[in-house]
Amino acid sequence: MIFVGDGALLRRAVAHAAARRHRVDLVCSADPLDAAAAGPATPHLVPAPDINAHAAVLAAACTDGVVWSVNNRHVFRAPLLSLGLRIVNVHNGLLPQHRGLPSAAIAFALLHGDTEYGATVHEVDAGIDTGPVLAEQRFPVGPEDRFHQVMLRGVRACQTLFEQTLPGVADGTLPARSPSAPSAYYGSRTLARLTDYRHDPAFARATDLGPFAAHAPELVRALEPVHAMQP
Repeated sequence: MIFVGDGALLRRAVAHAAARRHRVDLVCSADPLDAAAAGPATPHLVPAPDINAHAAVLAAACTDGVVWSVNNRHVFRAPLLSLGLRIVNVHNGLLPQHRGLPSAAIAFALLHGDTEYGATVHEVDAGIDTGPVLAEQRFPVGPEDRFHQVMLRGVRACQTLFEQTLPGVADGTLPARSPSAPSAYYGSRTLARLTDYRHDPAFARATDLGPFAAHAPELVRALEPVHAMQP
């Protein structure tokens, strides 16, 4: 199997798969140490600027036909989607109601008063977070919960869900289902509307990034006009 993504969540997933004796054929990330989590001889590829440009490399390297997307910001498109690989994404958010950037989805979930959030494992298709759902893990969101708290719970849910679904994805026994909830997409254009909510009572907790500020630069940029308006 191949892993595409970045950060600690990816590295933990790679290490877990290797520890369970799954063959890690290739790790595509910015940091070569992510591949080393599976062993010093594990191949590594920096997929810049577009993972789809490396389609032939991924197809040749993958021995079981499974590609994991973990904390991954690359969008899979042609020709990768036409090579017969099964691409499975671990998404921080419930689908299809929290599609797009997790940072944006969490902020607006809090602004909208959502009482539930979670993580989803789903197959990747030509849309963004629109493929069949394989599994999800939900957790409650309280009226005082802040962005960084929900994000942390989401990251932990992603890790747990990956570990739970790895065997079923690897052997092809995990059934898929079509998403049934109303769909909503949160991207950069959605973040541009954050300033409209600056007087909302939930705005402070929805934008309290805490230690995740370094990992959500798009949200930091979106908040700059709000900070500039403050005396």
